[in-house]
Amino acid sequence: QVQLVESGGGLVQAGGSLRLSCAASRNTINSYTMAWFRQAPGKDREFVAVSTFIEPYAYYADSVKGRFAISRDNAKNMLYLEMNSLSPEDTAVYYCAANFQGGNYFAEGAYTNWGQGTQVTVSS
Repeated sequence: QVQLVESGGGLVQAGGSLRLSCAASRNTINSYTMAWFRQAPGKDREFVAVSTFIEPYAYYADSVKGRFAISRDNAKNMLYLEMNSLSPEDTAVYYCAANFQGGNYFAEGAYTNWGQGTQVTVSS
């Protein structure tokens, strides 16, 4: 089992940027599909982005496409989410997910390992 710890959240003004990090406990994550999800107050957790080890190597939710970028540093066992042009609608707790079980990359239930989440708040 891989342990995940997110960091990098905070308060930012609309139009600003943040970079989230997810530290994984295993020695290597290069064979892992890893993803970011988010949960806004009163809403279900939703898919944001996924980093796979097969082409096209990344998928994004339509709501973040062109603004967010997922990346990974396998040598450091780190997953990142670069978030630009943030809006209040991006306010949520952001979760790192791993241990993909197969099937739909965008489904919460396809992952069995989750971090504790990091809060992102975007003010207008």
